[in-house]
Amino acid sequence: MQLPVMPPVKPMLAKSTPSVPRDAGLRFEPKWDGFRSVVFRDGEEVELGSRNDRPLTRYFPELAEFLATALPPRCVLDGEIVLVTERGLDFDVLQNRLHPAASRVRKLAAETPASFVAFDLLALDDADLTAAPFDRRRELLETIVPPDQPNVHLTPITDDPDLAQDWFDRFEGAGFDGVMAKAADQVYLQGKRVMLKIKHERTADCVVAGFRWHKDGAGVGSLLLGLYDDDGQLHHVGVAASFTAARRRELVTELAPLRAGAADEHPWARWAEAAEQARATGKMPGGLSRWSGGKDLSWEPLRIELVAEVRYEHVQAGRFRHGGRLVRFRPDRTAASCTYAQLDQVAPAELGAIFTGSRSRPADRSR
Repeated sequence: MQLPVMPPVKPMLAKSTPSVPRDAGLRFEPKWDGFRSVVFRDGEEVELGSRNDRPLTRYFPELAEFLATALPPRCVLDGEIVLVTERGLDFDVLQNRLHPAASRVRKLAAETPASFVAFDLLALDDADLTAAPFDRRRELLETIVPPDQPNVHLTPITDDPDLAQDWFDRFEGAGFDGVMAKAADQVYLQGKRVMLKIKHERTADCVVAGFRWHKDGAGVGSLLLGLYDDDGQLHHVGVAASFTAARRRELVTELAPLRAGAADEHPWARWAEAAEQARATGKMPGGLSRWSGGKDLSWEPLRIELVAEVRYEHVQAGRFRHGGRLVRFRPDRTAASCTYAQLDQVAPAELGAIFTGSRSRPADRSR
């Protein structure tokens, strides 16, 4: 493979902003929930790179074929690998595609084919476009992504912040993370946080049903969170993590009183017992597996008494899609009051509506 931009490429990144910005010269796109991937095509060779420099090509053989059919012979595109279902984007099904067995990969490729959504162009033919402004890269991208390929798409774009806000509000139910904002004159800077992302953030009061030790062994790495359903069953909905070193040590002291007798009649007692065995066998729940990337997933139960207010982005299949952030503990709340009823239920949006007009150009773009 010989291209003007060669792998590995570290994708350009974004920093968070609390609301849709309204500065002049910005372009807005939906934020896709999938695997970020830079596609390299040189003739018959197609390679799918990832953010961590690990090739994804072997896991998505069908996508490599789709891209070889849709794209020009020599190009480098930045985009997202997604799994589209009738309910919207499904990250859980997409994650299941990362299977080590070739036979399983082939089976899943036929049963749950992935799609690629292109949103930037880094090279075309012999031209390195990373120093070109974003508007120019987008203009060229629109000429090479065909409109009639079912599994290769061009992301919608607008310069209207009101439309971007509408996307932010309506498309969450289809599994979208939020909205991206990019400067029209922005060059492509590998690994730099020069774009903006606007993501959904809400809070919920959750039961703190257990915790995992940090890898340093000296503090709490994450809190295991639960919510009750209508039948009174406590479900694991995710974790709160990303604590400072000092806060990790503080949490050890704060949680200590809740550890005594925690396994007695704990609603997840069978999971806790399985976790002890899983550390040796490597079987879930609680142990090492190919999905955990070598991380120790064993955990310590806590008595069902502590409530935490947690900031989260959105819910998928009854769980927080991304890790939550601890806001504060709530001694004024009872564990029984922590139910799914407090979560916002966002109706799914039609994916077809997202692609309608996706090839339109911002009105103020110069020709």
